[in-house]
Amino acid sequence: MSALSLAVRDSNTMLRRNLLHARRYPSLTLNLLLTPVMLLLLFVYIFGDVMSAGIGGGGADRSEYIAYLVPGILMMTIGGTTIGTAVSVSMDMSEGIIARFRTLAIHRGSVLIGHVIGSVLQCVASVVLVGAVGVAIGFRSTDATVLEWLAAFGLLVLFALALTWIAVGMGLISPNAEAASNNALPLIFLPLISSAFVPIDAMPGWFQPVAEYQPFTPAIETLRGLLLGTEIGHNGWLAIAWCLALTVLGYFWSKASFNRDPK
Repeated sequence: MSALSLAVRDSNTMLRRNLLHARRYPSLTLNLLLTPVMLLLLFVYIFGDVMSAGIGGGGADRSEYIAYLVPGILMMTIGGTTIGTAVSVSMDMSEGIIARFRTLAIHRGSVLIGHVIGSVLQCVASVVLVGAVGVAIGFRSTDATVLEWLAAFGLLVLFALALTWIAVGMGLISPNAEAASNNALPLIFLPLISSAFVPIDAMPGWFQPVAEYQPFTPAIETLRGLLLGTEIGHNGWLAIAWCLALTVLGYFWSKASFNRDPK
């Protein structure tokens, strides 16, 4: 069997292992999924009229704020889901299964590849579920073309891949699951200080550069542009650049951490 065939076979085995774990222990995924759903419902039904009036500068129109909010919540869902990946990787490292895998005749990178592909699939499923909640409460994208929908889906997958590699690295350096969960908190905290909930222009002037140039804001603005027809500008290139940079950084960080001899 060639090296490529061995890598594909073993990665597929590890992917099935991780998907089985997610199916048998769904509580972590469900808990992380509830956060964006609850924030979506909270901001729409409790703050929706006030937020829409403040953003639009006119009368309260909750439907406009739903359209503004949902793309940010979808990106936040990806960040929250990848926290589960960090916890899962940390548990594998601390419970000894990785040490066992190291003694077997399997492709070394298949363990991480299985985690990454499994996490991306979970992110896509989570985004679909949260998106369905958004549609149920009134979100509509009537002007997006088929090409724009495909581009939006591609952006979500690319962003999920980037954050997953970062989460894998965080899990590998964490001594236990609790530490991994704490280390990965920025993945769900950063959307709170992005343009997910309010426009950048509504923030204090000194804080606007922080919110504008972090990874989530360009991705959110690009997704809004694709789904709602708003101006994308330079955000498209920034979003792709952030995704590629985080993917490369996370990959080499994870690879170096995984190949390090255990103490």
